[in-house]
Amino acid sequence: MANESKQATWGGRFSEGPAELMLRIGESVSFDQRLAPFDVLGSQAQAAMLAHVGIITEAERDAIQDGLDQVLAQIEAGHFVWNTELEDVHMNIEQALTQAVPAAAKLHTARSRNDQVATDMRLWFKFACDQLTASLDSVITSLVDLADRTQTVIIPGYTHLQRAQPVSMAHHLLAYVEMFDRDRTRVAAVKEEANVCPLGSGAIAGTTLPIDREFVAKLLGFVDADGNAKCTPNSMDAVSDRDAFIGFASACATIGVHLSRLSEDFILWSSAEFGFVKLPDAFTTGSSLMPQKKNPDAFELIRGKSARLTGNLQMLLTMVKGLPLTYNRDLQEDKPPVFDSLDQSLLMLDSVAACLHGVTANEARCAEAVADPALLATDVVDYLVEKGVAFREAHHVVGALVGLSEKLETALNELPYDEVSKIHPQLGEDWNRVFDLKRALEAREKIGMPGPKQVAARIAHWRE
Repeated sequence: MANESKQATWGGRFSEGPAELMLRIGESVSFDQRLAPFDVLGSQAQAAMLAHVGIITEAERDAIQDGLDQVLAQIEAGHFVWNTELEDVHMNIEQALTQAVPAAAKLHTARSRNDQVATDMRLWFKFACDQLTASLDSVITSLVDLADRTQTVIIPGYTHLQRAQPVSMAHHLLAYVEMFDRDRTRVAAVKEEANVCPLGSGAIAGTTLPIDREFVAKLLGFVDADGNAKCTPNSMDAVSDRDAFIGFASACATIGVHLSRLSEDFILWSSAEFGFVKLPDAFTTGSSLMPQKKNPDAFELIRGKSARLTGNLQMLLTMVKGLPLTYNRDLQEDKPPVFDSLDQSLLMLDSVAACLHGVTANEARCAEAVADPALLATDVVDYLVEKGVAFREAHHVVGALVGLSEKLETALNELPYDEVSKIHPQLGEDWNRVFDLKRALEAREKIGMPGPKQVAARIAHWRE
């Protein structure tokens, strides 16, 4: 009977209990206990379905459902004692329930832990995706607010981290809004993929009992836009599929990449060399040695945590790639990476959203940086193109002007016209009229460009 005390759920054919090390390596309750609300929800739906098809009585259903409510209340109050010998959240809840409600011994009828955990996780993914979307919304709102405040702040745009062309700070920030909006689309796709009910698939081949999979799917909210039940069509795939895990980790990793790129920009912008923005004190730290320091630690930590999200995705891909159908115990390790991806993604997103509220632009430093006339060299190319000069030739001509500027150690827009006119006949005396930031931006009012009207329109779009 020692075996029964160690593992009552599957120990019938074993003559002795598992070794202590086996218990330690085999337990998952230390991390999957966070699935308790979803496990209770799934079990309550399972009880309702069993009563619906006549396998248990309505009185037994009610007793089971009430008992599950009481177990969950204990868990949420912090009074529930988790037992690693029972391996996971499912068996811990089932044993506690059965001790209080004898009829609960019938709850696992026509169900395996395989389809039970698959159901729990799909419910969790739907919940997690909603949380991610809410935090993405907050970041987008903060970015749009900051863009609104910096519409008139002009900065150099960069390629290869070299000054390229002038843009408004707002246009730069709105580029990240586009990224995070695509992240919302990816997260929504994961939620939709998870919105299919695997309960009733059993361990691999379903059951001979007269269950009603569509009934339980509707109870758990696995339905399409018209309220029709969505059930997994293949029992083997239902219990071995981890695509939603990979999709979720991938979406989080991509969010992390976007947050890391955003962080790098603010780390650069807040440095003494750039000085474009001032970060709020609440999201910076000092030095234990150098009293003058103000370090952008929040953004640096976010940049570092993005690697952690990428690692979670890599772990899942590597774990699944060699597994035959259907369930293998390796898959127990699927939960820590997605749980961690959610926790870290929410922490990163919420930190960025809060930090952005306190960011202010240093307009004087931005104006100083954007005063470099070389930022409008491409506008000189356009000036020549409008006069009929082939682009490649115009590009070469302006390159010669830049070379002349360096040779004479004179700003591009201040080159003497007698020297400029020697380079190309189409360089008229008005050639340097292009060196006007207001003109340059107002000339860029086509879709997707940084013209003031375009930027204002995109801010209005995101406000809606």
